[in-house]
Amino acid sequence: MVVAILIVIASGRSAVEGPKVEHFDKIVHFSVYGLLGTLVVRALGRPRAIWAVVLVSGFGVSDEVHQSFTPGRSMELADWVADTLGASVAVLAYTRWTAYRQRLESPVRIGQRRTRGAA
Repeated sequence: MVVAILIVIASGRSAVEGPKVEHFDKIVHFSVYGLLGTLVVRALGRPRAIWAVVLVSGFGVSDEVHQSFTPGRSMELADWVADTLGASVAVLAYTRWTAYRQRLESPVRIGQRRTRGAA
């Protein structure tokens, strides 16, 4: 939910700062929507993975429409493609790559240090 809210806030800004790298915005779209896709598939469950991609892709369309009403911004098909590809790759990785999924689902240990040979 927080990621979606941040996307909507960023879409409503006339200018979003970033490095002056060609197509950097597509990398950002791919990455952010990949994160959103992972969060949605975790919430829905792996059997509903296709729905996670459909929901995130639909959100990407609505984001592009929202951007079209923002001064200085426009709707771009390439952004939506990057959104959908990011979500698709992330959902596929989550559902098919066991080590990746286990890493994401393992508890975060803060302040604990593991030593060699410790049980």
